[in-house]
Amino acid sequence: MQQHISLRSFNTFGIDVSAAAYTELHTPADLQTLIREGYTRTSHLFLGGGSNVLFTRDFDGLVLRNCLKGIHVVEEDAHTVLIEAAGGEVWHHLVMFTVERGWGGIENLSLIPGTVGAAPMQNIGAYGVELNQVFEELTAVHIQTGEQRTFNKQDCAFGYRESVFKKDLKGQYFIQSVRLRLQKQPQVHIAYGAIKDVLAQKHITLPRVQDVSEAVIAIRQSKLPDPRVLGNAGSFFKNPEIPEAQYHILKQSFPAIPGYPAAPGHIKVPAGWLIEQCGWKGKRVGNTGAHKDQALVLVNYGGATGAEILALAYAIQESVQQRFGITITPEVNII
Repeated sequence: MQQHISLRSFNTFGIDVSAAAYTELHTPADLQTLIREGYTRTSHLFLGGGSNVLFTRDFDGLVLRNCLKGIHVVEEDAHTVLIEAAGGEVWHHLVMFTVERGWGGIENLSLIPGTVGAAPMQNIGAYGVELNQVFEELTAVHIQTGEQRTFNKQDCAFGYRESVFKKDLKGQYFIQSVRLRLQKQPQVHIAYGAIKDVLAQKHITLPRVQDVSEAVIAIRQSKLPDPRVLGNAGSFFKNPEIPEAQYHILKQSFPAIPGYPAAPGHIKVPAGWLIEQCGWKGKRVGNTGAHKDQALVLVNYGGATGAEILALAYAIQESVQQRFGITITPEVNII
């Protein structure tokens, strides 16, 4: 247990705040010890890779960092393989573990920052694939009682960047491990235009999971800043889903507005496009700004506070609301 430790290296925005106390969980028994001794009954925060969090001030409590490691095969047959990964594993390491073996299902989620434990909380997704498509179950621990519980897909109530762990059960469970069912003879997902373009440039007509993964990595590296160089948390806002009627009205005033089928009767509009149309792409405000290549990514140019980044986010939200009548909501967890 460490006192008054800086969290700057534990969040990808690089915000220099401190925690009153900090400890790391390397085994399931570590958490049980903290629960028995009453540490989880006071102010606390579980932290994984820190890639989806914005600290706006010092945290006056205990930060518990998930450092549980391990990936193994639970069962397999001729067609599928069920793998289990500990919650503290780096998500991209898990993807590479599966890609190297030719198992399909999460190759489109290559290079997404963060840990395995955070993946189901957000129902992470990219390039036409979401975690819930391969999710089997997870093991979680109630942070007050220490009771271990298994959650299946229905229990998790997955939605677009949502789950029961961000709603009804927010702050109640620690995700210890996750199980995913992958395909041994996978049908790759290349419907996303940019993936097709990269594969075409490489003259790949029958892509393997490795090819798709490499294409996704190339796309992400070309569009998204490396948080080790420029502090950011990836996409700051969710893509809003609006009623079809509202979309068609907007289409009359903004013929170029893109839209994709979403929930029944709704259209998903890219938040990055909306933000760019409001003039934010590449715009710098003090030490913060919207990235020059992807308006959806808010960045810390160095020395920015979380409050300054949050103020920028509010300004962007207001401008999108005023111009399009659309409310965009943060994907990032604001502390």
